Amino acid sequence: MARYLGFVPLLLIAALVGWLLLSDVLTGANRKPPEPGAPAEKYAVDWDAKAEPVAFDAKRAMGYLKDVCEIGPRMSGTEGMKKQQELLEKHFTKLGGKVTYQKFKATQRSTRRPVEMANLVVAWKPDEKRRVILCTHYDTRPIADQEPDRDDWRKPFLSANDGGSGVALLMELAHHMNKLPTNVGVDFVFFDGEEYIFDSSVDQYFFGSEHFGEEYSANRKKGDKVYLAAILLDMIAGKDLRLPVEQNSWRDAGKLVEDVYKVADQLKATAFDGKEFSKTPVEDDHIMLNKNGIPAIDLIDFDYKHWHRLTDVPDSCSGDNMAQVARVLSVWLQRVK
Repeated sequence: MARYLGFVPLLLIAALVGWLLLSDVLTGANRKPPEPGAPAEKYAVDWDAKAEPVAFDAKRAMGYLKDVCEIGPRMSGTEGMKKQQELLEKHFTKLGGKVTYQKFKATQRSTRRPVEMANLVVAWKPDEKRRVILCTHYDTRPIADQEPDRDDWRKPFLSANDGGSGVALLMELAHHMNKLPTNVGVDFVFFDGEEYIFDSSVDQYFFGSEHFGEEYSANRKKGDKVYLAAILLDMIAGKDLRLPVEQNSWRDAGKLVEDVYKVADQLKATAFDGKEFSKTPVEDDHIMLNKNGIPAIDLIDFDYKHWHRLTDVPDSCSGDNMAQVARVLSVWLQRVK
């Protein structure tokens, strides 16, 4: 009996440990995130540099979001994407950015049809060798696969926050770039093919960022430019915006995470929650940048309730939240050495 009674506590302890481990798996919680990774040695910030956030116009940004959504769905290789590219090229060129395209073809596994794709790059201070990136994807998913009724999956949906908010934020930020005192060049990069998914069980993600990263890696020996860091924007305009630290970002570019969230804390940007980690590691375009030597983090609100639903429309978004993110970005840009 004594032996059995001594064994019972061990069973209880084992059961408790097992339950905690299972709880972490089911909730996606990461109670002890890995030690932060570090960006390239050349990346650094000057915390003594005087830096003021830009006067971001939230109302005008929402206007840009509506303009983009009025085009309709903007899937890779479609007329909607072409119209969006024309809109963006005209907009950024007018404001003094140098617009170029990275054109390539991609074939999705489930469709087996080659599709013309293009990353759009807007360069500010294009002659600067040392550069940083602000990026987002600008294509929209072909199917609204989070709608509970499968009959709704094929209906056109606008993807205002997911696919539009990063675009609108950068369109408004462009008004301030030529006057922003930075020590580095800045590229706005719009990735194609992030959402080109028809069958999530077999299809490939991140065509655009993979192409961008591989092009950079292949040409890096030429020494024409060096990317010190990149910040990816994905679903940053929801009305209940919350940006915990994304786990893969912390793993691969933890120093960059710390710097951005420190700026957010200084500016009292309450949507940035530097004390919490995302429930799960997020696979996004920043993965391909990190793979190719560009330290990159993802600012993403993965709890956005309209994700991949027909209700992801401009009325579900907030210009004030876009402004909050943009102010943090603008101060960070000024402090990069």
